[in-house]
Amino acid sequence: MQGTTVIDLINSSNKPLFTFELLPPLKGHSIDRIYHTIENLLEYAPAYINFTSHRNEVVLAARPDGLLEKRVTRKRPGTIALAAAVKYKYNVNVVPHLLCGGFTREETENMLIEMNFLGINDVLALRGDPPKGSRVFIPEPDGHRNSSELVRQIADMNKGHYIDPELKNMTPTSFCIGVAAYPEKHFEAPNMKNDLMNLKNKVDGGASYVVTQMFFDNAKFYAFRDAIRAMGITVPLIPGIKPVSAMTDVNLLPQTFHIEIPEELVHELSNCRSDEEAREVGIEWATVQSRDLLKNEVPGIHYYTLGRSDNIARIVKSSY
Repeated sequence: MQGTTVIDLINSSNKPLFTFELLPPLKGHSIDRIYHTIENLLEYAPAYINFTSHRNEVVLAARPDGLLEKRVTRKRPGTIALAAAVKYKYNVNVVPHLLCGGFTREETENMLIEMNFLGINDVLALRGDPPKGSRVFIPEPDGHRNSSELVRQIADMNKGHYIDPELKNMTPTSFCIGVAAYPEKHFEAPNMKNDLMNLKNKVDGGASYVVTQMFFDNAKFYAFRDAIRAMGITVPLIPGIKPVSAMTDVNLLPQTFHIEIPEELVHELSNCRSDEEAREVGIEWATVQSRDLLKNEVPGIHYYTLGRSDNIARIVKSSY
């Protein structure tokens, strides 16, 4: 089943796209909160919505005898089902994340087959983080070591090539593949040149567009854009923005995402006396960022919401 994909939307639009990302609900929680968040942003005509995916986690659970045992759980299941529900409820393009971490090549193929049956033609291919408690990414047996390999598997399916070599007359899929990039360098890359080569491998393997990690200094994005263009990477580059939403973000975001926060923003946040004040600072900063990016010919802006929509709505209303 074919349909309009993200790259189709980018190429056919006469203005920058507004898009955002959501987390699936925690296991046992309702989909209604997702619907509420989306409905708060529908009036701004999102071109597509991303849905994160999460690998299995190992947790320690107490046994009746007082000892601890390891259990495997997935705290946010249902990414593909959630994306399909949203796609057909709101008639909007959806982009599920697909991870290397925690999945074999066959499991990946099966998920892609499900997406294809559901009419989902877009995917964001990511390596994913190491398991909690580990500093090293280790692929599953017969899993992908990096997102370049994942991109190539998806691209092979688009050519009708599946894992089982004995299959005959297979129907090609039609996935549009997005990938991630890091204006301040992925923290595991030894240097920026190496990180840029990793990105080029993903694009050469079949990626149609690139979405960046969050950043708070637009100059870093523009320098990164110049660097990838100089390497011959010509696919659309979409900046990713996350507004600060709490006083603790000034420390947590650099630790979690390995990014820098400009001194001016740090100073403004240090003067905040509550999370609500910090949230207002975040809205103002992201609005200034967004306006500047839109003036500088970006194909769109992608917002990381973490499930909150009121601040994103205000930023988009003031920027687009």
